[in-house]
Parts: sequence; C-alpha cells; structure tokens
Amino acid sequence: MAGERQARVADRIRVVLAERLEKGLRDPRLGFVTITDVKVTGDLQHASVFYTVMGDEALRADTAAALKSATGMLRTEVGKNLNTRLTPSLEFFLDAIPENADHIAALLQEARERDEAVAGLAASAQYAGDADPYVKPREFDEAGLDEAEAEADAEGLARTED
Repeated sequence: MAGERQARVADRIRVVLAERLEKGLRDPRLGFVTITDVKVTGDLQHASVFYTVMGDEALRADTAAALKSATGMLRTEVGKNLNTRLTPSLEFFLDAIPENADHIAALLQEARERDEAVAGLAASAQYAGDADPYVKPREFDEAGLDEAEAEADAEGLARTED
C-alpha cells in the first residue's frame, strides 16, 4: 500500500514541477527541461527529481545551477499543490537517458554492420570438406538388403546372420 501512495505522490510532484517549469522561472540560465521521473522515499520526505536538458554541456550545467537556486521556490510550489502533512525536500539529478540512447543506437548500428559483413562472407563461403559431411541413412531394397549386402550377395559371398 505504501508503494502505491509513493507512486501517486511522485506522479503528482512530477506534474506540479512540469507545470511550473512550463510557466518559466525567470532565470535566463534555465534551458529546455523535461522532468523524466520522480522517486519518493517511503516516508515521503525526500524526492529525487530526474530531468533532461536539450542542448550542449554548458547549457546542462547552467540549467543545473538554475534548478539548484530555484529548489526552495519549487518546493513551496509542490507544498501548495500536494495534500501531505510534510512537503518533501527536492533534489535534482540530470538523467542520462539521451546519452544512453545514443550509445545503444551506436552499438545497434555496429551490430548491423557486423551482421552484414558476416552475411557477405557467408554468401561466398565454400565447404571445407564434403558438401554434405553427415552420414545418410542406408537405403534398403525389397529383400531388406542394403547396397553393400546386395553387392556381396551378387558376388556370391555368404551373408552372415547376426
């Protein structure tokens, strides 16, 4: 039950912060911020807010400084819109989702290129030995003899019964 309440509070905090950041903070350092996730502790007294920023590393650093300086105001906004006895403290973390996604995309592209190279090698490959190295099942004639036994019978050699 506590997990469900944590999830509801975390979702509400995410919505409140997103709405507030959409209105703007009057801080020129703030970039285009997206709140990706909020994790709340079991006692609902601390919230970890994960965000992403579109732009380069300098813009990310400026946005982190802007969010750090606006933490008190954002916590007040959360407290007004949250129906809990205590307002959780907020801590902002830069989420590495875009970097991880780029890394995974690069790995997938490398895997595709390697698969194409292997497919190219396989198309021009030849067998090292016989074309079909597996033993084939023996074929029997109407009398129940295989080819070797039929030849031995034809030459007059006696067939031994096992």
